[in-house]
Amino acid sequence: MIRSMTAFGRARATVDGKDITVEIKSVNNRFFDCSVKLPRAFSFLEERIKPYLQSHSIARGKVDVFITIDVIDSPEVNISVDEGFAAKYIEVLRSLGDKFGLRDDISVMTVAQNRDIFIQTKPDDDIEKDWLALSSVLDEAIARFLSAREREGENIERDLVGKIESIGKYVDEIEALSKDDTESYRQKLEAKLREMLSDSRIVFDENRILTECAIFADKIAIDEELVRLRSHFDGFRSILSSDEPVGRRLDFLVQELNREINTIGSKSANSEITRRVVDVKCEIEKIREQIQNIE
Repeated sequence: MIRSMTAFGRARATVDGKDITVEIKSVNNRFFDCSVKLPRAFSFLEERIKPYLQSHSIARGKVDVFITIDVIDSPEVNISVDEGFAAKYIEVLRSLGDKFGLRDDISVMTVAQNRDIFIQTKPDDDIEKDWLALSSVLDEAIARFLSAREREGENIERDLVGKIESIGKYVDEIEALSKDDTESYRQKLEAKLREMLSDSRIVFDENRILTECAIFADKIAIDEELVRLRSHFDGFRSILSSDEPVGRRLDFLVQELNREINTIGSKSANSEITRRVVDVKCEIEKIREQIQNIE
């Protein structure tokens, strides 16, 4: 099963006297890039969240985690003021008033509305309790987030399978056309050589002409490219069924598909084959764009 890199998951619960809300959203990214926003009083939990997400098989994407924690019933907690932060905050408020001619109504309650000025300290054993409370809500948000990734991944997989099947039909048509094309090329080349040698009154070796024509005809044969293309189709389907993140592997395989079809296009002078090569390249480009959404 493949997963999309675009998803959203949200969970909310009251745990251990805290009203906790967790939101996780992600968009495409080549690597795993995680940003966590926590209330300042709980910032010590941030370092645990990124590895926790990775342990739940979130391997790629720009992931943003937003967490709010409102303490409803607080046990023994010491609260102090970050005086440096408070002084700077008040200075900015006064500067704002001076610049825009606002009434100076700064009061204790006005300043206290910014919770970042307060510092909460608690016993070490409470830190683990806070993590256990948060992780229980985080687990639910992750489950919903992954479920959203999988649902979108199913849609992407159906689309990719359809495009590979479409390419397979074009390849079948190219193979049928190439058989006639190679033989026609050999016959035209042989006729041209005989005409040129005859006009020049050169005595020629019949077997040598046939051999040379066969060699040149073989150079435009695309049998090997067709075999490799079909092998890549099988590899593509196999990768799609993997339980591991497959985005990078599919991206590499698409490069191989593109290489083979480009070789076929360069070898053939048949306009019908060229038209189908263009169709295949269009489908491959659509696949490439779609793969950018896969984890």
